[in-house]
Amino acid sequence: EPKRKAAFGSVGRRIPYRILHVISQDGESLGNMHRAEALKLMDQQELKLVLLREDVEPPVYRLMTGQQIHEEQLRRAEKKKASPKQGVVQKELSFSSAIAKNDLETKTKQIAQWIEKKYHVKITIRQAK
Repeated sequence: EPKRKAAFGSVGRRIPYRILHVISQDGESLGNMHRAEALKLMDQQELKLVLLREDVEPPVYRLMTGQQIHEEQLRRAEKKKASPKQGVVQKELSFSSAIAKNDLETKTKQIAQWIEKKYHVKITIRQAK
């Protein structure tokens, strides 16, 4: 079950739903139809039925060629690369208010490098005694 959700690709004849919403190869809605009708249409046009959305009622399938399926897989892979869901790196720096000038300059350079790398920087200044 989870594997089927994660993968985008040809579903072929293994369609678990009785009623489907079918979209043509051109993107036009063909409406809701029974699974048998959709399979017959798929065979007539020599296309493949691909699950687009299963979280709606009825689930949405699209008729696609092998080339269209491949292009969609590439598009989704590019989208995934473009927006990696990595956690934000946070750097923390703490120093005293009585810091020496050269130490302050060194720490400022370090902060600038972290900001260039798009890290979140948290600075804490402690009051000198």
